[in-house]
Amino acid sequence: MKFKYDVIVIGGGHAGCEAACASANMGAQTCLVTMDMNKIAQMSCNPAVGGIAKGQIVREIDALGGQMGLVTDATSIQFRMLNVGKGPAVWSPRAQCDRGKFIWEWRRHLDATPNLDIWQDQADELLVENGEAIGIRTIWGAELYAKCVVLTAGTFLNGLMHIGRRMVAGGRIAEPAVPHLTESITRHGVSTARMKTGTPVRIDKRSVHFEDMEIQPGESRPYQFSYLNKGGALKQLPCWTVNTNEEVHEILRSGLADSPLYNGQIQSIGPRYCPSIETKLMTFPDREKHPLFLEPEGEDTNEMYLNGFSSSLPMDVQINALKKIPALRDMKVYRPGYAIEYDFFDPTQLSHSLESKIIKNLFMAGQVNGTTGYEEAGGQGTMAGINAALKAGSAASGSKSESAIDTTRFVLHRDEAYIGVLIDDLVTKGVDEPYRMFTSRAEYRILLRQDDADARLTEKAYELGLVKRERYEWWLEKKQHIEEIETFCQNFAIKPKLINSALEALGTTPLQFGCKLVDLVNRPQLNLQNLAEIIPQLKEVLNRPQNRREEIAEAAEIRMKYKGYIDRERIVADKMHRLENIKIKGHFNYSELQGLSTECRQKLEKIQPETLAQASRIPGVSPSDINVLLVLLGR
Repeated sequence: MKFKYDVIVIGGGHAGCEAACASANMGAQTCLVTMDMNKIAQMSCNPAVGGIAKGQIVREIDALGGQMGLVTDATSIQFRMLNVGKGPAVWSPRAQCDRGKFIWEWRRHLDATPNLDIWQDQADELLVENGEAIGIRTIWGAELYAKCVVLTAGTFLNGLMHIGRRMVAGGRIAEPAVPHLTESITRHGVSTARMKTGTPVRIDKRSVHFEDMEIQPGESRPYQFSYLNKGGALKQLPCWTVNTNEEVHEILRSGLADSPLYNGQIQSIGPRYCPSIETKLMTFPDREKHPLFLEPEGEDTNEMYLNGFSSSLPMDVQINALKKIPALRDMKVYRPGYAIEYDFFDPTQLSHSLESKIIKNLFMAGQVNGTTGYEEAGGQGTMAGINAALKAGSAASGSKSESAIDTTRFVLHRDEAYIGVLIDDLVTKGVDEPYRMFTSRAEYRILLRQDDADARLTEKAYELGLVKRERYEWWLEKKQHIEEIETFCQNFAIKPKLINSALEALGTTPLQFGCKLVDLVNRPQLNLQNLAEIIPQLKEVLNRPQNRREEIAEAAEIRMKYKGYIDRERIVADKMHRLENIKIKGHFNYSELQGLSTECRQKLEKIQPETLAQASRIPGVSPSDINVLLVLLGR
């Protein structure tokens, strides 16, 4: 059987689902090929979305019209805002989700997406003709042809699972590996390597002594990921914390000889920032304890996830060690932790649109690019889906006729989104370990806050036709209310005698002279909420929005309090844009430029950066090398 589409998406994980929805919503006839329709967007590891910098990515996906934020809100069983003790540049939302309901909520979104078909099958071969991807062939002999193909195969490409010395082929526990697809891609000159990741033991909560653990409740304030704020109605559940001890460590050490990580069985590199428990023991030998977090897998299940105990040690070692923790002394498990090795492709072989530089019309997203995490995958999937639809020539019906957006490809810069930082890091620097996003990776953190992703991205998405009119008007209404609050604070005059006693009660210095309300907002002891209790006119302004009052007030307050920092960072970003505007791809034969260092010539020859700014971010390219290129360009 043969089928024809504009875009084919291989893989129904977080990257694949976002790619398929983005492509279809752009107007492209899209087919999502997945091995199991009942495990769409499966949370293979931790049943949680967001976290440090990852939460910002989810907000950006939502602002671009993606689904992850909406699905998370509908299935959340605990929400926390991380880093609230620090500045708003690093505030990061995180939600614990119901694993099973998350899958079916995603299915509901996919089923409701126009232009989107789902085909349950396994991709076996990428079809390439004249250096261009034209479709795929499946293990059942179906041939699907398309103008563009998006590969989001996760950990399934030649996946190999490890528990102790035992090895089983698979892409995830109880699911088969994909054995031939990698080879059908590498035969065309695309290079590949291996990575490793892992997941912890799953525990029956009926066997846990919670009285010996510390409870970790969620937020009382009803935070949500999606700016549409549709919300969910699931029961909110706590998490629990406990520590390992020396007895636990001793048993774990006794099993290291059978650890795939230390007996030579696993050669590939695992994630630095989410290490296995055996790696923690070896890296921090003097630590007497390590924190663990017991997290519910859902509203109606007894299954719990032990965060912090990723392991591939033999199952008896894992279980016997954990039983030395008092709270887990009677522990029963559903399955032990395991490690998995899988193929990925060097992301420096991609352009910023996530299209392969070697095989035209082939886009890649997610763990096949060397990343780790649902959020990083979803962000890449969104961008790959958008660009595949654009490359396929799909003109979205909702787009504006006169747009400043490039309708041939869609790229986000480092000062526009964490997604832009993520993709630029991948295609410019490459990876030597699973890439995880952190706020520290972004040089423009104050511009990339979790509260303003819609301000940065929703209008761009609307101009592309990805965001429909309803969502765009939702943003315009919010924008108007934020500006109303700012304008009021900038113009409302404060008289000392009417407010000084209240200011002293709030722990801040009384006024000697009159000022504008914005000057009080900028004081660290004051905020819009406590000022509204003593200034009735402000309270009236804050109450005008019918929806999202706290969210709108928070956004306005951050913009006022941090205006100086925001303006200064914008100036720095604009300066860097000058280098972004200097195109160098195709201008030089780098191997002949003797004024450059040898390492620089090799890196530039391999990566072929598109702009001078991208070249400046490549490891091994020095400022003096950039100056040489500027001189050669006649600048």
